This record gives sequence, C-alpha cells and structure tokens, in this order.
Amino acid sequence: MHKVRVLVVDDSAFMRKAISMMLESDPEIEVIGSASNGEDGLQMIGSLKPDVITLDIEMPRMDGLTALRRIMDENPTPVMMISSLTTEGAEATLEALSLGAVDFIPKQLSFVALDIVKIKAELLAKIKHIARNKPKFARGIASTFRAGAAKGKPTGFSLPKSGPSNKPAKKINVIAIGTSTGGPPALQAIIPLLPQNIPVPITVVQHMPAAFTKSLAERLNSLSNVAVKEGENGERLAPGVVYIAPGGKHMTVRNRVTYTELILSDEPADTLHKPAVDVMVKSVVENYHSAILSVILTGMGSDGLEGVRAVKKNGGVVFAQNEASCVVYGMPRAIVENGLADKIIPLDQMAAEIVNMF
Repeated sequence: MHKVRVLVVDDSAFMRKAISMMLESDPEIEVIGSASNGEDGLQMIGSLKPDVITLDIEMPRMDGLTALRRIMDENPTPVMMISSLTTEGAEATLEALSLGAVDFIPKQLSFVALDIVKIKAELLAKIKHIARNKPKFARGIASTFRAGAAKGKPTGFSLPKSGPSNKPAKKINVIAIGTSTGGPPALQAIIPLLPQNIPVPITVVQHMPAAFTKSLAERLNSLSNVAVKEGENGERLAPGVVYIAPGGKHMTVRNRVTYTELILSDEPADTLHKPAVDVMVKSVVENYHSAILSVILTGMGSDGLEGVRAVKKNGGVVFAQNEASCVVYGMPRAIVENGLADKIIPLDQMAAEIVNMF
C-alpha cells in the first residue's frame, strides 16, 4: 500500500523531530524530508513531490504565509499549518486557511503530555484523510475557496444564482451552523454574502481553540454586513447577528419570558469537541422547536448528526454542503447518508439558499 509521503517544514529542530516522530509512528505515513525555512521547503516540494506538507508560520528567510502562496500558485499540495496559540498566530492561521491551507495544528497543544494522545490521533487521521483526497484538492478546492472568499464588505447585496427553493410554509426563527475542518474559509464564503436585514440570529460552532474563535469572529465581522461576534454568556440573541461559539466552551441557548439568551458552559465534559455542534443544535431545538434552519458544512467526523436528527424530528429544515466543495466530506456525509438533508448544496450557492428561506 502506498504510504502517505509528508514533508515537514519548521524552523525549530525540536518541532521537526517531534512532528516526524508522531507521523512515523503510523506505518501508513512516511516523512520524506524536512526543511528549516520556506525557501528550502519550496525546493524540496519540487523534487520530492510530497502528498501532504506541514508548514510552520513563523520562519526565517521565507515565512509560512509567503511559502504557502508560492505552493498554491506553483505546485498546489495539501498543507497543514503549525500555529502558535496567540492572537497573532490565530490571525495568521486564518489567513493561511483563506489562502488554501487545509487545516492547522496548534503548536503549544501539540506536545503537552495530557494532550499528546488526542493530538497525535487527530493529526494522523487528518493527514491520511487529506492524502486520500489529494486528487480532489488538486482539482481546485483551494483555488475555489480563495476565489470565493470575500476581500471586503459587499457593497449592495446581490443574491447568487440558485435553484428553486423548498421554502417551507412555516417560519424560520434561527439558523444553526456547524463545521470543522475547512470551516473558516467556508464560513467566509457564506456569511459576508448574508444581507444586513436577515431577520433571525445565527449560531455557529466551528471546532477551534479559544484564541482562534475570537479572531475568526473579528475577521468575519470586518468582511460582513451582518454583525459577527464571539458569543458571551448571558447575552440576548438578536436578529442579524452571528454568534461564534468560543473555543473551549459549549454554547447553548435558553428561553426567558421575553427573550432568548446564550449560555456558555463546560458541560457536558465528555464530548470529543468543545464546543460541540450536537450540543448547540440540540439546545436550539429545545428552545425553537420546528422553526430552525440547520446548516452542516465541511468537517471531519460526524459531530452534528444527533443534533440534526432532533431538528428533523421536530420538523425543522436541514442543509448539507455537497461533497465536491468540502475540504473534508465527513460531517455533511453523515447527514446525507442518514437521509436527513432537505437540500445538498455547493458552497458557492449556500448563501443564496439560506436567504431564499426568507
């Protein structure tokens, strides 16, 4: 069986060794080389032709973002970024994802003893999944995301072309979105296209560490006509506002007599992800019943499946991103294969279909 061939690019000798040891612990993965800066990495990509590249952001001679732009222009290859858990690292990582990087590993978490087993298992699974889908990646997911990503706030909303809508007779009072791997550029291709007067609140779970969700909210807010913010405990939901669940906390909703508020919590503590899409969507169902549009975007695994079951059981509407436009067709696949999707929609039509519901 063909081994997944990985090139490790990082200026830290310790990180190069540690990443290589984690990767080569799996018999299906082979580290074919390592480089200490972007310039050397680019030369090795041309000669070694790796299946996947791990790429540090901060490096001498040529930094990771410059190298990533060159990789995507000259020799498109799946890239996983190695990111520091700082505000600057989060902003650079989000820029890398919008440029075509597939995913990232938070550097500080990667080698802490308590997290090493989980991080290692997730890294190995992602590397192998990305490599298996390299042909799809090479056909242009990265370039599609880069072309579709907003560069500034739209001036005057123009609804993209879309097929006929299965608009329900009942009212939609909330939109609940769940995503993981590939999610930041997918959200960036949807949320900036939503009109300022969209009449409902939007709750979003994106699997990310805490510093990253705040930066993601700020980035989307700067590009969008709707307001985008990181959710806060006890804040009242308002129409036309997008609430990003903070990394490391579950985000749920709770009805009061005259309003609905956000609740941030560490419970349940036994979920694979925190925040979890299932936890958020189930709480939305409990409080909004049938008046829900749930949207499941690109991501590994099946988080969101049980929440969406509850949406459908209560008469809500479910959209799933289609396979061709997903970086990782895991979360939407679970929805589609269980017969829960009302519509299966390409990323570039998702904003149109959402707006068509109103």
